[in-house]
Amino acid sequence: MTFEEIKALDEQYVMHSYGRNPVAIDRGKGATLWSVDGKEYIDFTAGIGVASLGHGDEGWLRAITTQAARLAHISNLFYTEPYARAAEKLCARAGMANVMFGNSGAEANEAMIKLARKWSFDKYGKGRGTIITLHNSFHGRTITTLAATGQDKFHDYFFPFTEGFRYADANDMESVEAVAGHDVCGVMLELVQGEGGVLPLDQEFVSRVADLCAKRDWLLLIDEVQTGVGRAGTLFAFQQYGIQPDAASFAKGIAGGLPFGGVMAGGKCKDVFTPGTHGTTFGGNPVAAAGACYVLDRIDDDFLAQVREKGDYLRRSVEEMDLPCLGKTRGLGLMIGIEVTGGKTNRELAAMLIEHGLLTLTAGPGLRFLPPLTITKEEMDKGLAIIKEALS
Repeated sequence: MTFEEIKALDEQYVMHSYGRNPVAIDRGKGATLWSVDGKEYIDFTAGIGVASLGHGDEGWLRAITTQAARLAHISNLFYTEPYARAAEKLCARAGMANVMFGNSGAEANEAMIKLARKWSFDKYGKGRGTIITLHNSFHGRTITTLAATGQDKFHDYFFPFTEGFRYADANDMESVEAVAGHDVCGVMLELVQGEGGVLPLDQEFVSRVADLCAKRDWLLLIDEVQTGVGRAGTLFAFQQYGIQPDAASFAKGIAGGLPFGGVMAGGKCKDVFTPGTHGTTFGGNPVAAAGACYVLDRIDDDFLAQVREKGDYLRRSVEEMDLPCLGKTRGLGLMIGIEVTGGKTNRELAAMLIEHGLLTLTAGPGLRFLPPLTITKEEMDKGLAIIKEALS
């Protein structure tokens, strides 16, 4: 089909809940994509951090097709090997006790919220279910995770929102303590605020929040939906902050492109969910779990060191261009935010880059790069050349 034919079907039959760019992607290899019209693009988005091993990875493809031919799906009322192997790999490397699988980041955070509230109910009874989150955070698009998100622009239209959330300022302990109370059961943090602008939290602030949680017997809940599975240069970002969360959510890149996510629990709350208290039809799907096992096996220490090196190279190269429309960079690993300066908005700059052959994202008022973790030096250099050509 041509681009116009695809666009016409979309206009007629698909709800207009996305502001799509005028490109129809047909295929990809590594961090390179081609449109249905045959134009080549360098991918600095990885499907918003999902295609962790890039496009068309042969080992990943073998893993999921082999499993699909063997067993594509079965109810969670029965055991299967792939989800059990994925759980072992995750918990062993993250220092967690157990895991519950779902399908997406919002679902993972929803499960983490339920875990925290049931843990508190089991121990303290009713009236202690409030969770503190941060202003400028983003935790998902369900009614509850929108309520958890600390951005006013997401708190419209869908009233009534779920109660039980209060918001504090990032890197401000006085703000956290000001919203604390006897009804609090936990604090939920993104260690790098992704949609808010790729803003890493300060080490001291995170450590003090962890200490406060321990002192008040609150759960420390870490949202690793975007930062996890190697994106930040360690398997999980909390491993760079010297903390051990009571629960951590994950999704996006875990299965290399298939819908998969979940929440890991530490020893404090590993027995909270019991049969019938939470569930999801597709959670732990054998094909997605096989993809997750392959991804986790690929992401070893050498792989993570390369992620950090690539992130440093991209950030340094962008800043050395000294372009009038781009300022300082920030982030961890291959989760990179770039300040936008001058007269054009981040959306205008992203559109210019797409037109020249580079797919990028926006976050807050800046640009955001989330390339495949396997991106090559050649592909990075092609993308950097496009930035210089398009934005000079």
